[in-house]
Amino acid sequence: MDSPSRSSVIVVGAGISGISAAKVLAENGIEDLVILEASDRIGGRIRKEKFGGVSVELGAGWIAGVGGKESNPVWELGSRLGLRTCFSDYSNARYNIYDRSGKIIPSGIAADSYKKAVDSAIQNLRNQEVNNVDDISTVTESISIPKTPIELAIDFILHDFEMAEVEPISTYVDFGEREFLVADERGYEHLLYKMAEDFLLTAEGKILDDRLKLNKVVRELQHSRNGVTVKTEDGCVYEAKYVILSASIGVLQSDLISFKPPLPSWKKEAIGKCDVMRRGYYTFWQHMENAYPGSNILVVTLTNGESKRVEAQPDEETLKEAMSVLRDMFGPDIPDATDILVPRWWNNRFQRGSYSNYPIISNNQVVQDMKAPVGPIFFTGEHTSEKFNGYVHGGYLAGIDTGKALLEEIKNEKERMSENQTFLLEPLLALTGSLTLTQTEAVSKRDR
Repeated sequence: MDSPSRSSVIVVGAGISGISAAKVLAENGIEDLVILEASDRIGGRIRKEKFGGVSVELGAGWIAGVGGKESNPVWELGSRLGLRTCFSDYSNARYNIYDRSGKIIPSGIAADSYKKAVDSAIQNLRNQEVNNVDDISTVTESISIPKTPIELAIDFILHDFEMAEVEPISTYVDFGEREFLVADERGYEHLLYKMAEDFLLTAEGKILDDRLKLNKVVRELQHSRNGVTVKTEDGCVYEAKYVILSASIGVLQSDLISFKPPLPSWKKEAIGKCDVMRRGYYTFWQHMENAYPGSNILVVTLTNGESKRVEAQPDEETLKEAMSVLRDMFGPDIPDATDILVPRWWNNRFQRGSYSNYPIISNNQVVQDMKAPVGPIFFTGEHTSEKFNGYVHGGYLAGIDTGKALLEEIKNEKERMSENQTFLLEPLLALTGSLTLTQTEAVSKRDR
């Protein structure tokens, strides 16, 4: 085995949080850093693939929070790079509900049902807050179970798309209520490559800098006051004073990375509390004609238990199920889809899910514990963003915050070392001064 590679900082993960954190460090003089990425590319859960003749996003696909009083930083990046986007209009989605016979439910009935569901959900949240309830199981038990098709559809839209976070949702309050789908042949990941170009050596759109190491699966983090030793699956060993860990919440909840010594109980409890509770059988359908004209692409959203089930079965079976749902709504004569693309985030051991979501009732301490460092290990990622967890801009801003926090720690460490050196030198300086004085006195006495 080769001698361990030593650097000031190791960044684990080259998603948007890892890249933005590394960029902050590099721009502030920390150039001897190493980025260890488990896959063969940068981007993390931002990933594109060719399908239906166009580039489609398999992970993060939208820039959410546009048009408000503050400018979304990811929207700013995309605008500067000329990233092609398409406005997503969900204004009619909550009322555009079909029953199993394919008959659309009257908009008045849908609107009334939706309003009642919203009022009920908000009142339930207020009751839990008044009673200081922070147990998610208690909240779940108190919510009525939807039974009719319209109740099921509204329940999915309400809790999966609008109230999966504690109200009010900071993204839409701070940055605006509009959402734009990224529909660019270069992909959403183009933003990350342009960010990387600012501090990594690149040529012809490829990153050539040897500080970025791909296909390096981190399996062990040994940490102490003296720093961190990182061991990868291929037997390589890296050493650094600090580590920024940008692994997803799903990876942290898995056994992919072992910590020696183990993480403290408060950290493990915070990691364990971040989860999603969602449902829906091929519930939410979107037509992509505006984004990809002439492609005839439909997108259907499945979450949590359903997504895990579908990931585990052959794509042909999933296609049959999807077509059955469409024919229930629109009749038996609609043609078969020619192809299907099924992202598999749960089964990807480097991701273990799509994005984080804190319990509806959650106190601030959980978030603080989630992002708090453990010795020389600093944690980042969209799951550490108190206001914007679950969003790309949350990951981007979290990386910047973590980079700045580490820079502050490095500065403080240097000051502590300087103070300790001064403290140790003071007795020696006093002794030297005393000896010098004694020698002067001795000379004076000889002169007499």
